[in-house]
Amino acid sequence: MRIKKLLTVFCLTLLVISCRKDEMIFTSDSSNVSIPTNNEEYSGFYLLNEGNMGMNRASIDMFTYDTGVYTRDIFSERNPNITKELGDVGNDIKIYGSKVYATINVSNFVEVFDVATGKHIKQIHVPNCRYLNFKDGKAYVSSYSGKVEINPNAEIGFVAEIDTLSLEVTRKVVVGYQPEEMVIKDHKLYVANSGGYRVPNYDTTVSVVDLNTFEEIKKIDVGINLHRMQIDRNGDIYVSSRGDYYDVEPNLYVIDSATDQVVKKLDIPVSNMTIDDNKLYYYATSYKHNTGNNTISYGILDTDTKQVITDNIIKDGTDKQILIPYGIAVNPETKEIFMTDAQDYVGTGFVYCYSPEGQLKWKTTGGNIPAHFAFIKK
Repeated sequence: MRIKKLLTVFCLTLLVISCRKDEMIFTSDSSNVSIPTNNEEYSGFYLLNEGNMGMNRASIDMFTYDTGVYTRDIFSERNPNITKELGDVGNDIKIYGSKVYATINVSNFVEVFDVATGKHIKQIHVPNCRYLNFKDGKAYVSSYSGKVEINPNAEIGFVAEIDTLSLEVTRKVVVGYQPEEMVIKDHKLYVANSGGYRVPNYDTTVSVVDLNTFEEIKKIDVGINLHRMQIDRNGDIYVSSRGDYYDVEPNLYVIDSATDQVVKKLDIPVSNMTIDDNKLYYYATSYKHNTGNNTISYGILDTDTKQVITDNIIKDGTDKQILIPYGIAVNPETKEIFMTDAQDYVGTGFVYCYSPEGQLKWKTTGGNIPAHFAFIKK
């Protein structure tokens, strides 16, 4: 009996030690990374670290301009009662009104928390959720629908509509296979369909959804394995194709939202992009299976002329330090350019802040696969 009790105490002790170790792993820490500044429009940003799949390592960091402080894993600090931390694979983060929304892909939910406090509000179940967009009090979430697996018979995806007051799913619409990023123009939602689970039979289409009826009204044939989308001030939509990683090269296409026709193929590889004013900032990590290598490139495109302004965003040579560019954003007020480095995808990555001229202002350690920015309005 005594031996049984000792074993019980020993096991409980190990459990406590393990919990304490986990807590230590996810304890937030802060760094002074820049001189405090007082901006008029934006107070800082949240950054979503994706975390390696299956590791439950998604996390959220925060940077504030008025202190110049970057805080890692602030979500866990503000929400100690959420025992499983943020979840498995953070895929997108956006702010709408007083709330922040983050899609936690493999954990199958959208995390909603308060912008000002970082406190958890609700988790909304959306299976295999991917990207977010918003309009008129509604959140739109793309979903692969099925489980995470390469499967030639993988099911078709959908977009869920969430009411941002009740935080309930109100409508769903079926789109293409494995839908990714979305843009909105007037009453139309455009959805990039990848078909990534059905390799080599990728989807090639952009779904157009009428937001009034919430029905797919057409499909635009664009290119294989579509992913990223942005829309410029003229209503032109940019959609990236990842290619097939063998013979078909990645590319960037332009859709005219007035006619819903592809009007340009720009012959530019794009892995991620963001638009500010009339400039589209992008990078590419073009991977080839036959070589096992990434070809990395950067650039800025003039969205009015559709001409590349420069293929060198970073002017001071520090791009040589970035192993795998992964996240990109531009502060709409300061015009600072932010880049992240996923490194080897396993350990912690880095966050870089550049001046509008491409000179490094500061660099700091992020979480595991730092990826997605959401700028906080005052």
